Amino acid sequence: MERHFDDELQLLHKDILKMGALAQEAIYKSVEALKIRDKSAAEEVIKGDSEIDRLEVDIDEKCIDLIARHQPLASDLRFITTGMKVNSELERIADLAVDISQRVLELADKPLLKPLIDIPKLSTVSQDMVRDAIDSFIKKDAGLAKKVVLSDSEADKLRNYVQNELVNDYMAKDASTADRAVPLLLVARHLERICDHATNIAEDVVYMVEARIIKHHTEKLE
Repeated sequence: MERHFDDELQLLHKDILKMGALAQEAIYKSVEALKIRDKSAAEEVIKGDSEIDRLEVDIDEKCIDLIARHQPLASDLRFITTGMKVNSELERIADLAVDISQRVLELADKPLLKPLIDIPKLSTVSQDMVRDAIDSFIKKDAGLAKKVVLSDSEADKLRNYVQNELVNDYMAKDASTADRAVPLLLVARHLERICDHATNIAEDVVYMVEARIIKHHTEKLE
């Protein structure tokens, strides 16, 4: 029975890794679509969300089934229950990639307001945070999880920079730029929210490994 349980845990690992890979791919594709205002690429991200939704349901069902049939204790139980939270966060991350793609559709037939510099930087930060958050969960690495939590401040700074530039340098000076500036503002917000979800995963990993609640208390990372 124990061997079967271990095999099923490994399958759960693989499913969550797949979920993470799909979420990261959706972020990347949505921002690449924005760079060249590619409608078909944006629509591909939106269409692909149904696969992620199906996988989320499948992972949740596997977690519940594992708990019901094997009644795991201690670290195994924490891993499975944390896996359910990670699964939910990844699905929300993928939804935000869809939101970015919808902004692309709004901008596709308009010239870009300005060269995209900081939004791609924020996209890279978000993808790195999601990747490291998933790795910290799979490897049960609290140190890596804490690194993710501390990275969130960089994402906030980039979002604020994009926001201040678009509002103060464009919209405040020329209201006619709003139809191109607002979607970019929202893209920055969507990417920052992706980073927030990666941080949530990392905080859950720290609790899973160390049984310490660090949510809203970054001083506890010391």
